[in-house]
Amino acid sequence: MTIILTPYWSNGVQKLKMAPQPPPKPKQGLAPPVLDNDVHSVRCLAQLRSKESSLEKYIYLSALKHENPDMFYKLCLNNMAEFTPIIYTPVVGEACQKWSHIYRRPEGMYISIKDKGKIRSVLNNWPKLDDARIAVVTDGSRILGLGDLGVNGMGISVGKLSLYIAGAGIRPHSTVPICLDFGTNTQKYLDDPLYMGLRQRRIGDDEMIEFMDEFMHEMSVAFPKLLIQFEDFSTDHAFMWLERFRNKYPLFNDDIQGTGAVVLSGFINAAKLSSEASGKPLTSHRILFFGAGSAGVGVAMQLMSFFTLQGLSEKEARERIWLVDSQGLIFDARGPMAEHKKYFSRRDYAGPPIKDILDIIEYVKPTALLGLSTISNAFHAGVIQAMATLNPRPIIFPLSNPVKLSECSFQDAVQHTDGQVLFASGSPFPEMEWKGKMLYPGQGNNMYIFPGLGLGAILARATSITDTMVEASSLGLAESLTPDERSADLLYPRIERIRDIGALIAKEVIRAAQKAGVDRSTDLRSMSDEELLAFVSAKMWSPMF
Repeated sequence: MTIILTPYWSNGVQKLKMAPQPPPKPKQGLAPPVLDNDVHSVRCLAQLRSKESSLEKYIYLSALKHENPDMFYKLCLNNMAEFTPIIYTPVVGEACQKWSHIYRRPEGMYISIKDKGKIRSVLNNWPKLDDARIAVVTDGSRILGLGDLGVNGMGISVGKLSLYIAGAGIRPHSTVPICLDFGTNTQKYLDDPLYMGLRQRRIGDDEMIEFMDEFMHEMSVAFPKLLIQFEDFSTDHAFMWLERFRNKYPLFNDDIQGTGAVVLSGFINAAKLSSEASGKPLTSHRILFFGAGSAGVGVAMQLMSFFTLQGLSEKEARERIWLVDSQGLIFDARGPMAEHKKYFSRRDYAGPPIKDILDIIEYVKPTALLGLSTISNAFHAGVIQAMATLNPRPIIFPLSNPVKLSECSFQDAVQHTDGQVLFASGSPFPEMEWKGKMLYPGQGNNMYIFPGLGLGAILARATSITDTMVEASSLGLAESLTPDERSADLLYPRIERIRDIGALIAKEVIRAAQKAGVDRSTDLRSMSDEELLAFVSAKMWSPMF
């Protein structure tokens, strides 16, 4: 056995560590005489494709990841377009709904309200405390657009971390999936004999705040080098925990900040194409949001950067964004509203409520329509045609997940705009041919953003995740398209380049952390951009096959 030692720097001192070793081969007699890894990868892929349902494919890949992680991630990296919809949205949604029924083996950490007062002792049971670098934490209260799934929400933490590993080369043993069990308000799970969570209704805010204060403190003690991503908390708690903890610990909320960043990136590229077609300046865009939950408001906050980057003031940027909720257009004179909606509430309208989306489009005259409502077919033919009437190249982003909750399909958007739509969705749609030209739907999938954002924050050893770091991830993604991708009017790069994209975004995030003064890896400041990109790429874990 040859042992390779590689040098690394720690606190200004050069040290040596053993380079990663390939997994040992089975001893003679414990495997078939001819077991070749390249042939076995073909075998595993054939087994996957033999499964008839998407859920069966998910279960198979979960088993493969557990038994042979190097093979799983090798296949994933070589088949990103095929694997991503299985290990993440949309199939992960079905897997979460049925988590208690398809459960096979322990994976991740479950911490319940019953552990309050002794959370540290629970965390200490994690087998790789010193290796932990990234945790995805959910309480299962708002998984995708599927509602309160309780501990079944663990699937979303597991899925996200698989993409951190595939997309940014985070080491598998450095990831910690966590599901917090505060109970569930979904009666069918409380009545399900196979449900694995607490059989009680969700606790109140006072008790939850006490728990979260203890949880976050103990996480910082048990995992001192850990970055935390909050995922799929209910809207009110998503904003609450982000504001309560973001200045104390290195963390971000992917629903609020990650979604906003990936949509901003796609919108930058779409707005340029739309303005080229209309001849109007980028500052003239008007954005209408259909849906005003945590994701909707988070995206709206991030899209203000689009206008401020063009030189507009914060007030001018806010005036170019309109929000719609279940009661229609949001405006001050309408009456009381949730706190998170007030910032974008219109002050320039005091007429009667406007509830119908077609009436709202006629009033606002938007250049862009973004859906984060989880209302299927909300953008019906009349809505799409209205946008096409107003704009030579309308921007339509139905961003709700999974596919069945998308506000419209790519096919409908293409047909009702005569192929002129600038389209991005939250879940994948197939490409289609229109009048002899292949058109490709953009997918505003957070997986473009969070792997690189997380990797950059970890390598910079950031003390907090600033808004400028999130914005840097978005701008890095927007600039990552190749000339070939731009010539095809793509809004996002092809997913097969996810590693290159992740490295580029990580570099930009590190630079933003340095400018904000939140980086502790100060030795990276002296590197050129080329050196820093090479450093990031070298830090990415790759399967050994």
